[in-house]
Amino acid sequence: MDIEAVRTFVAVAETGRFQEAAVDLRITQQAVSKRIANLERALGVTLFVRTARGAALSPDGRAFLPHGREVLRVIDRATASVRPGGRTLRVDVLNRRIAPALALRNFHRVHPDMDLDVVALPDTDVTAAIDAVLAGSIDATFRSVPVPPRKLPGSVSVERVLDDPLQLLVGPDHALAGAPSLRPQDLTGHRLWIPGIKPGTEWGSFYDELGESFGLSIDAVGPDFGAEALMDSLAGSPTLATLVGAGDRYVWPATHGLRRIPITDPTPVYPHSLVHRNGNPHPALAALRRYLDTSRVIPPGRLWTPSWATRAE
Repeated sequence: MDIEAVRTFVAVAETGRFQEAAVDLRITQQAVSKRIANLERALGVTLFVRTARGAALSPDGRAFLPHGREVLRVIDRATASVRPGGRTLRVDVLNRRIAPALALRNFHRVHPDMDLDVVALPDTDVTAAIDAVLAGSIDATFRSVPVPPRKLPGSVSVERVLDDPLQLLVGPDHALAGAPSLRPQDLTGHRLWIPGIKPGTEWGSFYDELGESFGLSIDAVGPDFGAEALMDSLAGSPTLATLVGAGDRYVWPATHGLRRIPITDPTPVYPHSLVHRNGNPHPALAALRRYLDTSRVIPPGRLWTPSWATRAE
């Protein structure tokens, strides 16, 4: 069925005249007549009775009118759902506690009128996230991309938008708990427990190179029961420590007494990039990119990033 013919039928029914419908639709009266004739032929019924005063609906026309209107409402909603700005911007983050999720929350505070859907893809692999961007199931993803740009699809852009300094997180009885700041080499010999690191992931590559660069003992062994369980373990251990981003937001009971200790000289930073498809016209994506560009803060002092980070800027 020709949707424009249905739209023309509804216009004639509402105006009562072919000529007025033609003006509303910005087509000729002849085109209106042709569309109505084609629709009547397709339905096998007469929709209008021509009179000296215009066009009156036939009994079949009156029966068809509410359905024609509903068809147009559905078509208009479907069209609006994929029109730039007409649908929610979908952005993927690895974890809703980490710095990119906080950046999205701040962006939404600045732009509360823009619909935003923050998602966490079930497949945490960076390649799967890029595939999701290309497929259009998400508009963008926050990732650290350990892949040279020449090996990425040409239709994808990778923009480094957020450098998150690492901090040591320990319980009150840990040997380093009283330090105001630490150097990476001060962590040598201490167990840094980061359960859940998966080989081949971008954060796995990051921590592998961090450990090799400074001789750190990064332990990924053991089940990952979540952030709350990790905080509980840190609170009760004099030897256990972990690494978190300065922009990450974790909550623990005050009785845990956990300490966040800055790491400096150099400060290891986790490089987050925004990955999106070139040519995506969504206005909220453009606004997000502008916000991330203007709000980006480069951590002070000497910094350490993995060797592949500069290639992916």
